Amino acid sequence: MARTKQHTGFEIEVEGEAYVWRLHRQAQWSSDVAGWRGMALAVRHAEGQREAVLEFPAAAPRYGAPQLQASQIAPALVKTAIASAIAAGWEPLSRGKTVTIVVDAAGG
Repeated sequence: MARTKQHTGFEIEVEGEAYVWRLHRQAQWSSDVAGWRGMALAVRHAEGQREAVLEFPAAAPRYGAPQLQASQIAPALVKTAIASAIAAGWEPLSRGKTVTIVVDAAGG
């Protein structure tokens, strides 16, 4: 029997609406962009299906440091990033493909 990969999400409220988010990608080296790529969060409305992937800029790598866990990400950063995605035109209750939105280090 094959194991299914479970994506546990964290619930957060932004502007009175409930959203579910998870850590989509750790910061990592990428040969595509010839450099480091920052972490990415996958976000969707609690009642919707359409996801947005919020990409943060790459920070300087910390060699030997433990990997970032989703529970260590500040809720204020996630709220700011979700609000920025909505301001950029993401419609969380609409249908369609996953949208990728690049935000700054502060989530704006």
